[in-house]
Amino acid sequence: MSADLADPNGKSPDLNGQRPAKSAAMVYRRLLKYAVPYWKRFSVAVIAMVFFAATDTGFAALMQPMLDGSFVKKDPATISLIPLMIIGLFLVRGVAGFLSSYGMAWVGRQIINDMRRQMFNHLLRLPAPFYDSNPSGQLISKLIYDVEQVSQASTNSVTIIIRDTLTVIGLLSWMFYLNWKLALIFLVIGPFIAILVVYVNKRFRRISASIQNSMGGVTQAAEDAIQGQRVIKIFGGQTYEADRFEEINEANRRQNMKMTATREASVPFIQFLAACALAGIVYLATLDSMLATITVGTFMSFIVALMMLLAPIKRLTTVHSSIQRGIVASESIFELLDRDLEKDTGKVHMQRARGVVEYSNVSFTYDAAKGRVLENISFKAEPGQTIAFVGRSGSGKSTLVSLLPRFYDVQMGSVSIDGHDIREITLDNLRDQVALVGQDVTLFNDTIANNIAYGSLHKVTQDDIVHAAESAHAMEFIRQLPQGLQTMIGEKGVLLSGGQRQRLAIARALLKDAPILILDEATASLDTESERYIQAALIQLVRNRTTLVIAHRLSTIERADMIIVMNQGRIVEQGKHAELLARGSHYASLHRMQFAASPIIVPASSLV
Repeated sequence: MSADLADPNGKSPDLNGQRPAKSAAMVYRRLLKYAVPYWKRFSVAVIAMVFFAATDTGFAALMQPMLDGSFVKKDPATISLIPLMIIGLFLVRGVAGFLSSYGMAWVGRQIINDMRRQMFNHLLRLPAPFYDSNPSGQLISKLIYDVEQVSQASTNSVTIIIRDTLTVIGLLSWMFYLNWKLALIFLVIGPFIAILVVYVNKRFRRISASIQNSMGGVTQAAEDAIQGQRVIKIFGGQTYEADRFEEINEANRRQNMKMTATREASVPFIQFLAACALAGIVYLATLDSMLATITVGTFMSFIVALMMLLAPIKRLTTVHSSIQRGIVASESIFELLDRDLEKDTGKVHMQRARGVVEYSNVSFTYDAAKGRVLENISFKAEPGQTIAFVGRSGSGKSTLVSLLPRFYDVQMGSVSIDGHDIREITLDNLRDQVALVGQDVTLFNDTIANNIAYGSLHKVTQDDIVHAAESAHAMEFIRQLPQGLQTMIGEKGVLLSGGQRQRLAIARALLKDAPILILDEATASLDTESERYIQAALIQLVRNRTTLVIAHRLSTIERADMIIVMNQGRIVEQGKHAELLARGSHYASLHRMQFAASPIIVPASSLV
């Protein structure tokens, strides 16, 4: 896999190499569609926001009767009513505030839950080439960090936008009701605030994209260090990795500080504009001509409404950073979700295949600029035959067998099973016909039993699991474990030895009982004694199954029905073990190199 890691400045390649420009409104509308199934809760929260916003206007409105009726006119009815109105006002405010905040948080977490589930399911069905070009750290960052940014944009930000916008509208309406001439002064600053907000939004979105990419770099660096901790220790790479992480981490810090500086610089500027408007209003309101037309209560109610405007305006200004982060994160997530899944064009559904596997003039390339990895490969395996592939690293062996279960699609030529082109067979049905045991064993942080009976095998009985483990000579070490088959094996089976992990993989393949078997260095991690046991088990396993074997240990393939020797993506020799040795060519050279008692110098031209 060619993992293009994020560079120290956080500029990592996106899923498509570049991020296509999309309008923020279009991305945000698509995000909000996730809230549609929860419209009832959303509606209740919005209604609560209306009441919450009304309490702000109501409090400002109370100032007029409280001052004019209580202190100026000293009206007994007003004096007794105002305290009750204040209590009622804040009771409504408390209930409405809870319902709006909790309701939006509930909707927001449902959106995140749905989106994260959709992303995970999508990742499970993306084709292998996608993972070849996208580092796992970047993908994990999308699933964890980006989704949380969406949470902020879809919950807190929406709450602030709706609630504070209603508050601003209510307070401005009250101000116009009290004195429209004074209220107009405040509106003069509106265009200046709008211009500033537009500029700040663009900057927020640009910086958010950099932060998002740098977070992918941080995740990737941490993942590399954790997975490679043994290599780091043995080669003294701690300082190098620490310096590398520090550079990436520092880039992330700088981007976040740019975001903070932009946000914090815009707020006081907007507040300064509001203060200028406030100063103008106070000046005009204290003129003799204006004092003659307004009461003390009216003036104080107007000033209270004006002062209460500052807080929601500040929140509406600062919320844009969260919204832009959410939009950029949503754009990244939607790019992932828009990626094409594995193409399943098959219509044919086979029962248990006989196991006739045929490659006809197959050619394949990962990158046209680097040339073909496979060139005009043709061979046929009859049911029950074992076909072995040998050759030096990079000769195309693993790529060749990866075409059979369609991890990669054939580009030229065809691969068929029982006469059916594999592209005509449904993808799930095709893979049901194939079992795989690789050199790099994939185990999960689960019990031994669940790793043997993994996936579609989970319905088998305990006796079936034990039988498969016995056949793979795995029960010998499983019985010695305190919890036996229920023993947890850690991430990637780290609590087991290499040979034990390999035997579990063989047991899993035995349990699947597929008619076609792929063995990619299946005995590479076993000691001599274990290999002897496994070879005996494999003889039983491959019986009546078509088996494609990739091997470097030539001793493991001497009984193969046909051995295919590959070099630079081509078949250079094929035949049985004895035939190839008698020819004294490529295979014989490899054999001498492995089994000669003393080193043999072989011409470079004859190496495979």
